[in-house]
Amino acid sequence: MLRISRLTDYATVILAALAETPGRVQTSACLADQTKLALPTVSKLLKQLQRAGLVASTRGLRGGYQLARAATEISAADILDALEGPFSITDCASGQGNCELEKSCRVGHAWQRLNVTIRRSLREVSLAQLAGFDSNQPRVLALERDMKAAAARAQSRS
Repeated sequence: MLRISRLTDYATVILAALAETPGRVQTSACLADQTKLALPTVSKLLKQLQRAGLVASTRGLRGGYQLARAATEISAADILDALEGPFSITDCASGQGNCELEKSCRVGHAWQRLNVTIRRSLREVSLAQLAGFDSNQPRVLALERDMKAAAARAQSRS
């Protein structure tokens, strides 16, 4: 199953909290209280997000964190890259020379095509959409239907 890590999920929650009040500097303690996440976790994630250029920090008495750019300009791909590294569903999908079976493999090109499609989709969803601030929410009804059907098929096989 393709799944993001819990820390990536938490980072998205923190970014969404920062997106609620654009331009306002918030401390890690304030964000921990607002998101109900542990302060050490929030601090660790803010440092990673800062290194990735998604948040900016200000030192001093009125210091804290804010988004480095607008929530509409931060994509789901940016968040995943910051926390988990570049997304790739298989070794061969991440580029040539990453798989020893590359020369004889018949399925690598299909995985690469799927990887490109998933990556494009991740780039198309903004933090504003993830946080529910953008009225152009992606349609998920068909996806939910497909996921329920796949779960039902898997259940019937076992």
